[in-house]
Amino acid sequence: MGRFPNIAAAKAKTGAAKGKLYGMYAKEIYQAAKNGGTTPEGNPSLKRLIEKAKKDQVPSDVIKRAIDKVNAGAGEDYQTLTYEIFGPGGSTLMVECLTDNVNRSVSDIRAVINKCHVKMGAMGSVSYMYDNLCIVGFRGLSEDEVMNALIENDIDFIDIDVNGDSILIYGNPNDLYKIKEAILSIKDIEFMVDEISLLPKDRITLSGEDLEVFNKLVNMLDEVDDVQHIYHNVEL
Repeated sequence: MGRFPNIAAAKAKTGAAKGKLYGMYAKEIYQAAKNGGTTPEGNPSLKRLIEKAKKDQVPSDVIKRAIDKVNAGAGEDYQTLTYEIFGPGGSTLMVECLTDNVNRSVSDIRAVINKCHVKMGAMGSVSYMYDNLCIVGFRGLSEDEVMNALIENDIDFIDIDVNGDSILIYGNPNDLYKIKEAILSIKDIEFMVDEISLLPKDRITLSGEDLEVFNKLVNMLDEVDDVQHIYHNVEL
């Protein structure tokens, strides 16, 4: 226990405006619907995105328009790209983009890197320091109840983090829905966290100029339209 950061810090994005948030969800929902079908009941990825969007107070018409574009035969196609960055003071970042223009995405990310005087890493140079995990968080059950449910359903999990009445389960990405179903078999609860994320194996603390540069870097990356998620190893 304790190896993983507080989930609120792990998923934090700095200064994301509502318009950027809505745009992020619109692209992800569109691509999920295009890849797996426009009916949430038959497309678990789409269903999860819609549930997350509603939790983040994304208007229903934003969600509907994204799905309607697929039904209308829109020809947009997005690619997921991940950029690995070495930041100041030993910090690292994994930046996920969803883009319909690779050249624009690369250009925008490189512009931020140059302005902040940090370094773009080669593929694999940073990613090995992160774990790709699913995270399921909720309240209302005991640790023993959760453990028994996971064991009874033959689900391997990486870790369980208990903080007061809150429980976070970390597992393999492919087991996200199995974990949720196992928990719901005990009690009908609302999940606080339900996502697949990149978590650093170790965290560092920055101060002074290194922290200033890091914050500037994250803020500038967050303003890039194609950037969907920013993961890093800095304790905030």
